[in-house]
Amino acid sequence: MLKAAADLVARSANGDVSVRAVCEAAGVGAPALYRNFGDKEGLLSAVVDQGFDTYLATKKHHSPRADPVEDLRDGWDSHVDFALRNPNRYRLMNSPAMRTPPGAALESHRILERDLGRAAARGGLRLTPELAAQVVMSANVGVALMLVSRPSTFTDPSTSRRVRDAVHAAVLAPEATGPGTTSASASADDSPDESDAANGADGTDRTEGTQVASAAARLGALLHRSPSPVLSTTEAALMTEWLNRLSNTP
Repeated sequence: MLKAAADLVARSANGDVSVRAVCEAAGVGAPALYRNFGDKEGLLSAVVDQGFDTYLATKKHHSPRADPVEDLRDGWDSHVDFALRNPNRYRLMNSPAMRTPPGAALESHRILERDLGRAAARGGLRLTPELAAQVVMSANVGVALMLVSRPSTFTDPSTSRRVRDAVHAAVLAPEATGPGTTSASASADDSPDESDAANGADGTDRTEGTQVASAAARLGALLHRSPSPVLSTTEAALMTEWLNRLSNTP
């Protein structure tokens, strides 16, 4: 049944299939399908997970690089590549009609948080790993959905890379982005007024604000990895709240 459903989804014009079509293709009755998958949504979730498991397997067994930012870039690119190679499955995975997110999507988000946590522990993150993951994943999924849903509109092959670097520049500390970014994350030296780029509208120093946020995110990640024995449970929770507030305040 699962193979029949996957084949029908791949050939479908919009990625949707009917229970009747799946049962006919698999040579089974509807009761067998409902017994194994609960309902149509359960079947489609299984189809998505089956296809995405191969993609996740490469990430799970991939040894982390010394620089977590490289893993973040590769993670974005491989995510988009999977979407382009499996457009119908990808649309299903991110469909609002799917009331329960497939397990593969949740696992992908956990892997992203892990890599962002590594970046934070090195002082390379402006936000907490949890908030940064929400920012990165929403942008990554948005770009991938546009590329698979509107290929005639989004024709420039550099679109994904440009959005990736712009988003990474927003969540990573300046020193962490490195040479692999595009002009979207160029330094303030390229701007017409260097002082305007460094200062906010109220005259505050943006560089100092970024350093504080990065330091807070780093300390939060280190404490999460190795909790301090000198803090009580209540004190640790309060410290986490303060650090998250410092990291995530715009």
